[in-house]
Amino acid sequence: MICSTNYATHPFLPLNTRPASTRSSRAQLRTSRNPPLLCCSTTPLDASTASPLSSTMTPSTISQDFLSYLRAFWVTESIIAWNEDIGDGSCYLYATKSADLSIINSGIQGYDVKIKLEGGDGGLPEEVITKFPHIREYKGYIVPPDSDVKSLLKCQLAVALINCKNSDGKCLNSTGLQLPGILDDLFSYTGTLGAVFSKKAISLYLWAPTALEVSAHIYVDPSGGTPVQVVKLQELNGVWSVEGPRDWEGCYYVYEVSVYHPSTQKIEKCFSNDPYARGLSADGRRTLLVNLDSDILKPQGWDMLADEKPDLVSFSDISIYELHVRDFSANDNTLHPDYQGGYLAFTLQDSAGVNHLKKLSDAGITHVHLLPTFHFSGVDDEKHNWKQADIQKLEALPPDSNEQQALITAIQDEDGYNWGYNPVLFGVPKGSYSSNPNGPSRSMEFRKMVQALNRLGLRVVLDVVYNHLNDSGPYSTNSVLDKIVPGYYLRRDKNGCIENSTCTNNTASEHLMVERLIIDDLLCWAVNYKVDGFRFDLMGHIMKHSMVKAKTMLTNLSKDKDGVDGSKIYIYGEGWDFGEVANNGRGINASQFNLSGTGIGSFNDRIRDAVLGGSPFGHPLQQGFVTGLSLEPNGHDHGSSTDAERMLSIYKDHIQVGMTANLKDMKFISHDGHKVKGSEVLTHDGRPVGYAFSPNETINYISAHDNETLFDILSLKTPISLTVEERCRINHLATSIVALSQGIPFFHAGDEMLRSKSLDRDSYNSGDWFNRLDFTYNINNWGVGLPPKGKNESNWPLIKPRLANRSFKPQKSDIIGAVENFLTLLRIRYSTPLFRLRTASGIQERVRLHNTGPSSVHGAILMSIEDGYEGASALTQLDPIYSYIVVIFNARPNDVSLTTPLLKGRELELHPVQMSSNDELVKKSEYDALSGCFKVPGRTVAVFVEPRK
Repeated sequence: MICSTNYATHPFLPLNTRPASTRSSRAQLRTSRNPPLLCCSTTPLDASTASPLSSTMTPSTISQDFLSYLRAFWVTESIIAWNEDIGDGSCYLYATKSADLSIINSGIQGYDVKIKLEGGDGGLPEEVITKFPHIREYKGYIVPPDSDVKSLLKCQLAVALINCKNSDGKCLNSTGLQLPGILDDLFSYTGTLGAVFSKKAISLYLWAPTALEVSAHIYVDPSGGTPVQVVKLQELNGVWSVEGPRDWEGCYYVYEVSVYHPSTQKIEKCFSNDPYARGLSADGRRTLLVNLDSDILKPQGWDMLADEKPDLVSFSDISIYELHVRDFSANDNTLHPDYQGGYLAFTLQDSAGVNHLKKLSDAGITHVHLLPTFHFSGVDDEKHNWKQADIQKLEALPPDSNEQQALITAIQDEDGYNWGYNPVLFGVPKGSYSSNPNGPSRSMEFRKMVQALNRLGLRVVLDVVYNHLNDSGPYSTNSVLDKIVPGYYLRRDKNGCIENSTCTNNTASEHLMVERLIIDDLLCWAVNYKVDGFRFDLMGHIMKHSMVKAKTMLTNLSKDKDGVDGSKIYIYGEGWDFGEVANNGRGINASQFNLSGTGIGSFNDRIRDAVLGGSPFGHPLQQGFVTGLSLEPNGHDHGSSTDAERMLSIYKDHIQVGMTANLKDMKFISHDGHKVKGSEVLTHDGRPVGYAFSPNETINYISAHDNETLFDILSLKTPISLTVEERCRINHLATSIVALSQGIPFFHAGDEMLRSKSLDRDSYNSGDWFNRLDFTYNINNWGVGLPPKGKNESNWPLIKPRLANRSFKPQKSDIIGAVENFLTLLRIRYSTPLFRLRTASGIQERVRLHNTGPSSVHGAILMSIEDGYEGASALTQLDPIYSYIVVIFNARPNDVSLTTPLLKGRELELHPVQMSSNDELVKKSEYDALSGCFKVPGRTVAVFVEPRK
């Protein structure tokens, strides 16, 4: 999900004010909720303040509910942290394997073990605070060294403060415990996990240190029937294992885990898939024993694919095209229906979609970013269960009707569509995209897709969602990790409630075995599926050390040892800093600012918001640099004309920082005339705009799967009086800012075709109807009805008249023109290495921003890039063709003239790609060498080059 801030008139909002709805947008993901901790279904006391038993709470008010809270933390083998002063009491640890603990006024009953804890009058060691910064103020209670800790961890646990001053010995306070710290301390494990295939046997390994018993139920069939075998696993230091016969291959299995679960306060028998599953039956009912090294699962030439990968000299050469697997082909009638919407659609070389990808690849796109393709909830893997809307009925309805959305939302949880940001198992391809969700077809077909895209000249990026899980608790089919080691994989607050700031069920990469699962999963996709990059959803919720460790692991992969050149694998993600991890609340997290210097990319929301105006969560009519702020008012209240001009100037500064790769140390003259660094350009709340250390750390974008498409945003923000031709030019201008900036450009699939979702701001579950892509260029999907009510109804009064207005709808000629213009931008970017400078110093030395300061012309940006040449510059020559480049972005509705004395006397001419394009307006751009004056038509980007002699 790409979303970051929430501010109506400025591009940035303090992230601690980010509303929860920014993540609920893609998913009220779960179809059912598991029984939560009791403290999550009541109004919990704030464990960060006073003791739950204050002066107004006497021991007689203690209820059984206190054992539902997990307010104490067992952080190391010898330390339990609790925000409770010892006072006149004594602290005890209680444990029972039968989960029978209860509270009475005279104390705790139902325990098997009672251990007195010492301390409680001192703080926590520094290493504990580093790992658990959110409990830095807690007291440390010491567990006696002769305690049988490993056995205790399989029990229901509680700590209680008992009054020792009076003879009644009443319980003053009690709570359950959170265990990730002690589990990491005693049971962190680096050995084999999952199913391991050898010549004579198949072995299963499961990390489950709190489990009482583990069995594997072996099945021949993907569903139904009874197990052909039930085998007990044996435990060694928290890892359960069993060796089975080689003929298990092709069978299915499910783990039965007996374990105490804090959400129910009972010993539960949980039935779960293997967290390290590499195959599944339909809908994840059972784990498939599949050997990904088997030759029968490898397309012809698979083992040699590393030698066929499209060339990638530098990460700075990357450009990314974001695409949803189903969107790509679900509506492509040039394909047989059996191939529509799945992996194999990418393998058919003569389809409309593949022909479009060929054009993009030939022009310069290097990577296709696929939205989630792991096993996720929300789409039935078995296609015969899907419900479908009546297309003829939909097509007959008016463009502004509310009936389309009603028909779509009525079946939205039973059709074949969902973005997939509701993970269940990370390491298995999604079955609904395969021809057969049972057996190994999904693995084979996924490999064929990767191979086909590579042979088109396109590397493959997977969208990975390690920040949250679809479900939790002991019962749901879609709960896996929380059944195996309850309370470990999910991040909890100080009361023990699961954190939900990302959507639901936040994971905790600060826990060692969560981090390990992430890294092992990445390794699987990189080695077994030969993917070329990873995009991390809500990366800021993952710890920085986890991301750096992942990057190091991937980089160290080699073709000789692993069949993969890891130095060419690129990783990036959403570095938003919000929720419980904000300001390093759970450790140093992988947020934009923290990642500087790591080489890991993060999305640059600053350039997006400045180009378009406002933010995805502000008023939809808030204008920006290309949408008419100050220059073409749309009727929205932007303050006085002076306010609007100032805001336009601020936006321009933000864009210019972004165009120079959002580098923190890049210097230029700001709108108020000061020479500043990128990090000294501040948002309204005082945060730096520039944060990157190198150009590879910046992903520039203005549109993604989240929020409205680019064309839809422009249709909202620009004045209603504009023609569709004018909006098409603005669409191209906006895209050009990303395409011709330093850093890595990122494009949402369809923006080059004026893609519309009929103004749907959140189409994660809006079906094929609102998400249609047409690679035949006949339609752009504008005006297919009012978008779904849930997230759009408040904007229907703005949306309805636009959809009803026929002048907003592009014609086929407009769409084809937009595609050609986009290809032109790519050809220009890849015509010279000067648009893809590899280092911060290279950008600082070569790139200059003109038309800056208080006297600059509003709505116009002029950038030059200088290359070295003998006798005139000390710069190293990079480009054998051009020695100088000038780019002008004119967002004004009319011609602009910009005179720059520094550029007088150069032999500049319009880029030959633009001269041969179908855009007749850009060909009217002029440069006068005597005066250094450039003249560029309205809503136009012009690129001038100085050829070498």
